[in-house]
Amino acid sequence: MLATRPPTRLPSATPPASTPVTTAPTPDPYAALSVAALAERAYGGGLLRIEERLEQNDDFARYLIRYPSDGLSLFGFMNVPHEGERFPVAIVLHGFIEPADYDVVDYTTRYADALARAGYMVFHPNYRNYPPSDAGDNPFRVGYAVDVLNLIAIIRAQSEDPTGVLRRADGNYIHLLGHSMGGGIALRVAIVWPEAIRALALYAAMSGDEAQNFARIQEWAGGRAGAFEREAPLTALRAISPIYHLEQLQAPVGIHHGTADTVVPPAWSDDLCARLQARAHPVECFRYERQPHTFRGAADALLQDRVIDFFRRH
Repeated sequence: MLATRPPTRLPSATPPASTPVTTAPTPDPYAALSVAALAERAYGGGLLRIEERLEQNDDFARYLIRYPSDGLSLFGFMNVPHEGERFPVAIVLHGFIEPADYDVVDYTTRYADALARAGYMVFHPNYRNYPPSDAGDNPFRVGYAVDVLNLIAIIRAQSEDPTGVLRRADGNYIHLLGHSMGGGIALRVAIVWPEAIRALALYAAMSGDEAQNFARIQEWAGGRAGAFEREAPLTALRAISPIYHLEQLQAPVGIHHGTADTVVPPAWSDDLCARLQARAHPVECFRYERQPHTFRGAADALLQDRVIDFFRRH
């Protein structure tokens, strides 16, 4: 018996109607980085935990802390004064350090310690990508700001637990001090979540304009800064840059900058001061003659005194 083949199908005289192919629009890779997007999302979740005690002196104890931020495990330290039942909170944000050279107890420790001696519970996060914290995305340093925003949300929630490790923190009184890169982070945080911040101190802070920051970072990096930031369109840069959203800022601002700073231009602080004054926003602006990017000696002591006084008044 001969095998048979399936009958040959002849083409139809009328071809079937074609189904139109729809292509989903390409997501905007910069949209989630905008101030508006950051203000709309949620923060917090999880618990801040004490890993070990690092130091104890007559005024306070220093603890190594760990907390979650968008699925990452982050570290830092916390200074807790000995005397008192309830403390206002100060969060101290460090500037750029090569991650390979970073130590959790770094150069900004002296500001954290001064605030602890003044009666603040102080948190010093080291951000993602700074060991021993996990690595994570950080375009325009937005990831660092998210890490601080998550920390604030955790402090506010966990301080309400009468038996928890943050029971002595007053989550209704949170103050920010940021140096250099940390100042840029602090400005973004205070604009994204204005209700959470009582006072904002900026010390030789980077610009709130990401175009200015990128140009400066290009100089530092010898033109090797990231392509993602380089290719951002102007509309995205304006949406991401805190300088274009100052109307959302509520906290009083103290601005401090040395006239001999060769790292971050003092003109950036002058510009921010002028913009805030033009808006009749409460702001105090201080220039420190012949001081470099990071103060030392009498000028550094004066800075600490002014920041503590500023926080106490707010």
